[in-house]
Parts: sequence; structure tokens; C-alpha cells
Amino acid sequence: MQADDYFAIQNLIHRYARCIDRGDFAGATRLFARAEVHMPARAEPYVNDPDGLLTLWLAMVRIDAQTGTPRTQHLMSNIIIEPDGDERARAQTYGTVLQATPSLPLQPIATVTYHDRFAKDDTGWYFTARRLELNLLGNLGEHLLG
Repeated sequence: MQADDYFAIQNLIHRYARCIDRGDFAGATRLFARAEVHMPARAEPYVNDPDGLLTLWLAMVRIDAQTGTPRTQHLMSNIIIEPDGDERARAQTYGTVLQATPSLPLQPIATVTYHDRFAKDDTGWYFTARRLELNLLGNLGEHLLG
């Protein structure tokens, strides 16, 4: 792997966070169009199923009517990227989710670890798998529906 490969993979990781924080769930799901996504509390993964992920996120995440966003900031850190054969890589990333709403002062609401796999073809790098591991949970009352 070359330095450009590492940067491209980091950009995918950060692009996910940016899409979610902007309320662009459709954009986030497109990143996983060729991936197997394992979510906590769900036995079966979403396999090449961006529509399923979109349905999940829209049903789960509270969107602020004024901003059209979940009023979050995902901070992606401690990214470790390792080659995994030819044109493949894996990464582990810490995510800290901050949120502030009119009724909730700015605070961390969750920490997670993302376990990702990537592949590269003629179009560039893309996600092939993601497993989300919940670590610490705070006040999710303003973030999750139901």
C-alpha cells in the first residue's frame, strides 16, 4: 500500500461521519453499497443493502426539524489501517459522538469502535465490511427515536 491508499481509506472513514452529522443518511448508505454491515442488537448483517441501512437510520435517529441534522459531531480518531493482502485493507477506528440540542447541553453521548474492511478496484477504495462495537453510552434521549 502507498500513502495515497491510506489517505483514501481515511477519507472513506471520515466521509461516513460527515454524512451522518449532516443528516445525509442516503450518502452514508451509498458508502456501504458493496459491504456487509453488522449492527449491534441485530443478528443478521445488512449485505450490500443500502436501502436497509437507510430504513434503519431513518427509523432510529432523531432529526432536528430546524437543522435537518441529528445535531451530532462524530469525532473519528485512533485510526489504525493495515494491509490485508493485495488491494485489501482493514481498519479500526474509535468514534466519539458529541451532541447538543436546545434541551441538551454539548456532551459526549457515545463511544464506539468501528472494525472496517476495504477493497480497491478500478474505481478506488470502498468498504467491504463494517462491524460497529458500542463501548460507552451516555444520554441518547435526544439522539434516538423510541
